[in-house]
Amino acid sequence: MSAASRWREALEAWSIPENILSQAPESPWIHPPELFDVPDTIPTSPSHDRAREALGDEASVLDVGCGGGVATYALVPQVRRGVGVDHQAEMLSMYARNGVRFGVDVETVEGFWPEVASETPECDVAVAHHVVYNVADIVPFLRAMNEHARHRIVLELPAAHPLSNMTAAWRHFWGLERPSGPSPLDLMEVVGEMGLTPRLEAWHGLMRVEPNLDTAARFMRVRLCLPPERESEVREFLANREPVAERALATVWWDLTNEVE
Repeated sequence: MSAASRWREALEAWSIPENILSQAPESPWIHPPELFDVPDTIPTSPSHDRAREALGDEASVLDVGCGGGVATYALVPQVRRGVGVDHQAEMLSMYARNGVRFGVDVETVEGFWPEVASETPECDVAVAHHVVYNVADIVPFLRAMNEHARHRIVLELPAAHPLSNMTAAWRHFWGLERPSGPSPLDLMEVVGEMGLTPRLEAWHGLMRVEPNLDTAARFMRVRLCLPPERESEVREFLANREPVAERALATVWWDLTNEVE
């Protein structure tokens, strides 16, 4: 089995069983825009460093799954032009507003990557932070990034699937065990099979958290496919859980000097 097939199988294992999903009062696959805005101060990271070192002056960056644009605006002042791709219009509105805030010329493309690749211009560097675990068909996604970058691709992802932090909650509320894969090493194998030479840097960063316990309870209740009347139970579960300040992360990057399949 190819690395790409193993990647797909590992992600498909995260599907929610139909007997649970059919009870959900709203879609559990939420990405609240307020969690993806750009903070006043963007902490430096290996992901930003690897992108920055591949940029010249007056550079451009393609940000796939851009959210509010942290991966773009961390590269100011070298980056003068940002192209943000996202399937949520609210994210693109944030990205554009932050372009004004950081003095970056911005273009936005609404839709799923790589379906909108034909509408997207080429840039010096292409980045995708916290996106690839949502992409089962990973090779076309990465190939389209290669085709839209002149110098380097930089991916950032958690060391474990981002839904791993809900494993205890799924067990508590539904008696459901969740999978553990895939991992950044699995992604490295996929990229290697594409004829590229990826590199990986492991590091730790701050955990992205909701602004307060009530908001956290609402988001988790939705993700757990539970009705509103059970939100107080979720709040109690979260209040009794040991807080986690940091998480293990990985930066995977490669230069576009090899032949791509």
